[in-house]
Amino acid sequence: MSDKPQRIIGWREWLAIDELGIPRIKAKVDTGARTSALHAFYVEPEQRDEALWVRFGVHPLQKNQIEVIHCQAPVIDQRVVSDSGGHREARYVIQSQVTLGKYSWPVELTLTNRDTMQFRMLLGRSALDGHFLVDVSRSYLLSGKLRHPQP
Repeated sequence: MSDKPQRIIGWREWLAIDELGIPRIKAKVDTGARTSALHAFYVEPEQRDEALWVRFGVHPLQKNQIEVIHCQAPVIDQRVVSDSGGHREARYVIQSQVTLGKYSWPVELTLTNRDTMQFRMLLGRSALDGHFLVDVSRSYLLSGKLRHPQP
C-alpha cells in the first residue's frame, strides 16, 4: 500500500478520459482485475514513424451503439489477458489520464470489445493502488450519478 492519501470510491463510478475525447464512461471498479479494460468495438493498429499506434472506436454508454467516439493512442505494450471466464486474449495496451471527480492520474488500459458486457470500462486494481479504497456497498461516491437519455 502506498503512502498516498486514500479516498473511498463506490463499486461503480463515472470517469472521463479527456485525452481520448471521452467525456463520460461508466466504469465498474473491479478489484479482481489486475489491468483496466476499455471497450473498443474496432481496433486498427498502424505504424507511425518508429511507434505503433492504434485507432479504435468506443461506444461510451451501455445499451447505446449510436454514440461513437473515435480515438487514437500510442501502444505501450501488447499483453495476453485472461478474462473472468478464463479465456485468453491478446490485447493492445495504451496509457491515458483518467479523471474521477476532482482526481486525475495515468492508467494503463487494455482495449477489448465489451459490447456484451454491462460496463464499457473496468477500472482494475493496478489503477486503484495508492489512490482509492473501494466501498463495495455504494456507488458513485466521487462522480455522482449521471443520467443520460437512451436512444
